[in-house]
Formats: sequence, structure tokens, C-alpha cells
Amino acid sequence: MTTFISRAFPAAAILLLSFSAFVSAQSTSNSNDNLPAAVQQAQEAVRKVLDDSSRSFKEGMVAFKENRRSDSGTAFDRSVETFLMSTLDIQRDATLQACYNQLIETIYRLEFPSAAQPPQIRSLSATCTWRWADADMNLSDEVVAMSRTAKPAATSTQAAKGGLPAASPDTAGTLIGFNQQGFEPSPLDELSKLELTTEELQVDADPVAQAQYQYIQVAVSNKSLGFSFQVHPMIQQYINYYRGRGRSTMEVGLYRSGMFMRMARRIFREEGIPENVAWLGQVESAWKPTALSWAAASGLWQFIPGTGARFGLRRTAHVDERNSFDEATRASARYLKFLANRYGGNWELAMAAYNCGEGNVDRAIRRAGVANFWAAYPYLPRETRNYVPNILATILIANNPAQYGFGHVRPAPPLQYDRIRVPASTNLAIIAQASDTTVQYIRYLNPHLRNNSTPPEPYIVNIPPGKANDVVAVFRRVPASQINNTSLANSVKGETWQTISNRTGVSVADLMAANPGMKDPKGKVFVPVSANKVNTIAYSRPTNAPVGTGGPAIKTVKAQAGDTVSKLAVRHNADPTEVAKMNGLLTNSVLGAGREIRIPAK
Repeated sequence: MTTFISRAFPAAAILLLSFSAFVSAQSTSNSNDNLPAAVQQAQEAVRKVLDDSSRSFKEGMVAFKENRRSDSGTAFDRSVETFLMSTLDIQRDATLQACYNQLIETIYRLEFPSAAQPPQIRSLSATCTWRWADADMNLSDEVVAMSRTAKPAATSTQAAKGGLPAASPDTAGTLIGFNQQGFEPSPLDELSKLELTTEELQVDADPVAQAQYQYIQVAVSNKSLGFSFQVHPMIQQYINYYRGRGRSTMEVGLYRSGMFMRMARRIFREEGIPENVAWLGQVESAWKPTALSWAAASGLWQFIPGTGARFGLRRTAHVDERNSFDEATRASARYLKFLANRYGGNWELAMAAYNCGEGNVDRAIRRAGVANFWAAYPYLPRETRNYVPNILATILIANNPAQYGFGHVRPAPPLQYDRIRVPASTNLAIIAQASDTTVQYIRYLNPHLRNNSTPPEPYIVNIPPGKANDVVAVFRRVPASQINNTSLANSVKGETWQTISNRTGVSVADLMAANPGMKDPKGKVFVPVSANKVNTIAYSRPTNAPVGTGGPAIKTVKAQAGDTVSKLAVRHNADPTEVAKMNGLLTNSVLGAGREIRIPAK
């Protein structure tokens, strides 16, 4: 389902934000003294956002220089989140908007270097009016120089071997990407090198293979698969491969197909494509949305950037829609329809062109003298020669798995989600809290999002099924200017504003002001976040009595990846039960990396 949200900005917020435009003017201290208090306050708010963002960005550059990729990514994310968690509307302030947009683009250029478009850190610093010393400028130049030596994922040595581009070193030791687990090798890389064995090539001498080959002929003549293709022994040879050493590959593919095949069949049907052609996705990616090939083809349907752009898939610093579910599937169907029309309804040639491009297929047809895949076969790239019969074999097995020895495989349940449109630059944390899930799961449902916020425009995101109305209700209650500096707390019957105050650290007055018209807590309540304080606390109902305000002094620490409350408490010589109570958690609660936790100060 798709739900659209619209809102108008409060006049007071617009008035306040208009004052922040003055920050770009270089004024003397005397002239500042003469400015109205409201203008000075607005200038100071904007300046604080810019300074906090600058500080985190410099931390990211230091980590980048030391090849601490994960740390640099975390620091850069924090630099971006400073804008999202502020009380200012970055889309209505020229200075903040320009800085934010260029910041996103610069981080993208650092994560995925391009010789044609290197990161412009000095320009970013000028746009953001960051007050850097000469040492900071020198550091930025060193970081830019390091990014220039990095090779794109598509040509790095490790990626060419089927490794993960996010951890691919080049000859100078520079890494690509910030998160090593970001992508998975595409099965197409192994397919291009596959050579069938003597046993797999046997069709006539194998009674089982011969019987299955005859079944193929009957299925094609009856057009029971929804489209026609020419029967060829190589199709049975690939079935032989999957019955033997390729069995685990087919089992995994058939299982994972359950997650996406219902969606793919629906979209292919809507676009006028035979539904069984959607099994192409199993050969392309094994149904992994984050699959990436050596040729920089990405997503379920393995689009390279140029072809993806031709069919409407955007690739920016904010999103790579080649990794999306619905949008990439529809683009794939439209591309296949274009190719089928180009080759007069010949689906073998359409599939071949999907793999190696229309140019290669056109040249092969010219050399063969006839528009027939098997005639053009000797003149096609090796990968494409394997590709088409492989898909046809997969379609046959998927339509009658029991006959081919795969009747035991039960496809995974369909991946279900609702779709809603959210405002520009929405932090995924508020979406996760509103839908009672985690940011990690929102990212899982939206693998095309490059960071923890949506693009700077209204954008459709996937959320857990059945949660659309809940999320829409939250966005309708909170002003647009406050979306990214608000958290949610789940209240239960009998709770008071004081108990919520005790577990969130926000005063009763501020809680009631953030929830106008709500006499007592009911359902999800808004918890205002202090300006520019970036954290990832997910508030939940405490399991024990709240901690009193007269307790010992506390300090805030950040969790590490894999931490639980108990593990973090022991590391800081604190009582796990006390730490759990102080943060409204359980002692075995798993903490996300970077999450801020309060513990007693010694």
C-alpha cells in the first residue's frame, strides 16, 4: 500500500528560520550587538549545527587517513545526523541546505571514489563556512589524494575475483566503501567461468536425462511455460549440472525465490512480460538485493549504472535504486520488454541482450546471418553462452521441482512490507520507532538507501507490514520541522508523564509541550531530543521501577558492536542491573554500535 503525507510548515518556524540566512554575512561584534535577540539566537543555532558537523567530519577524515573505514563511516554519518537532529529546517535555510547537500555528495565521493568526480572538501568547507585551521586544510588535501588512488569497485583486483568491493584494496592499500558487509558477490561471476563436466554433457546416454529432455520438448510444444524457445541439449546439460554439483546453488535459489517471486510475477504480469521470465532474477543475483558483480552490476536484477539510468533507476549520493525491490523489478521488466520487441519476440535473444547488451547480440546476429540464439551462439561472449540455457534450465526446474529432485525445497515466505511516502530528509530512526522496529530492519527493507536518512525530497520507503497507519499517524501529529529532533516512547496503561520523564531524562513540561492535548500518556508519545545531540536511543517501557532523581552522578558512554547491557556494564565496572534500570532496558538487551548508554559515574 502507498500512503501520501503532506504538511504545512508553522509560520513561526518559517519566521525563525528566515533569520538564519544572516549567518552567511560576516558581521563585526559591534553590529552583532545591535541585532535583535531573535536574530542572534538563530545565528547561534545555525553556527552550532555547522560547527558540530565540522567536528565530526574532521574525525571522519582522520579515520579515513588511517584506513579505519568503519570508524570514518560512523563519523561521517554523525556529521550528517547533526543536521537531521537539529531544531532547524535545513530545507528552508539556504546555508544549511547547501552545506547538507554538498556534505552528502562529498561523503559519497569518498566512499565510492571516481577519477572523474573527486571529493571537493575545500569547496565543502567554504560552503559550510567551516572555520578550519591550516592543519585541517592539509588533512583534507591528504584525504582527497588518498581517494584519487583508490580504484572503483568494478575494477579492483579483489572485486574481479568475486570478493566484496567494500573491502577491496588497490595497489596502494586504499579501501573502497565504509562497511565490509555491504555487498555480496553476484553468481554471474562464477557462471562466466563455469565449464560443464563430461558427465553433465551426457544426455542421450543417461536414461534419466533423456526422459527429462523429452519432457522439455513437450513443455515447449504445449507452450505451458507462457513463452516459446528452441529446445537444445545444452538446456538439459545445465539441468544435469543442477542435479549434481550445482544442487546447493539451486536449493538456495529456490528457497530465496519465495521472498521476491510473488512481487516479481505481479510486476512482470503488469508490464506484459511472461511471468516465468522473472526466474532470470535467480541466475542474476540468487535473489540477493545487495549482489554486485565484477562489472559493477548491482541488485536483484544486476543493472549496470548506465542501463539502470535508461530505465529510471536513480543513482545518487542518497540512493542507488538498482538495489531497490519494486522499482528495480519494474525496470527489469521494461528492459526485457524493450529487448523482446527489438528481437521480434525472441526471448532467448532478449535474455542474451539483457546479459551482454544489444550491441553484442546485434553483432552476433550479423555474423550468424540469422536472428537465432543458437546460430549466434559461437559469436556471443562466453558468459552469455552459459547464461541463456542456464535460465531456461532454472525455469524448467522451478516449474516442476519434484521431477528434478527438488521437491523437498520449501520457498521462504514472501517478504512483506507496506509503502509510505515520507517528508524530505527524514531520519530512519523516527520511521523505525514509529513502526516498532529497528533502523537496521528499515535499512534491510530499503537496501537502496545509502545512509540513515531519506533523500532531500518526499520519498517512498518500505516499512514492516501492517504499520503504515501507525507511521502515518505519527507523521501527521508531529510538525515537519520537528521530525528529526523527536523520538518516540511507548507508554502503557497507568503510566504518568513523570514515569516517562524518569526513563527518558526529559522534563515533564517538555514532554507535555511535545504532546499537546494529551492529558495522560497514551500509546506512542513524542520525546523531544536536545538540539544537535545525536544519539540512537530507542526508548521502551522499563521492566522495573524508574530510577529516582536523587541517585548518584551519571556519565554517558557509547556501546560497541555486539555489546549487551551486561557486557557494557562489566567493561565500565558498573552493576548490569542498575545500568539496565537507568536506561529502561533489560540486562541482556543487545545494543547497536554507537548507542549512548547512561551508567553510574565512579
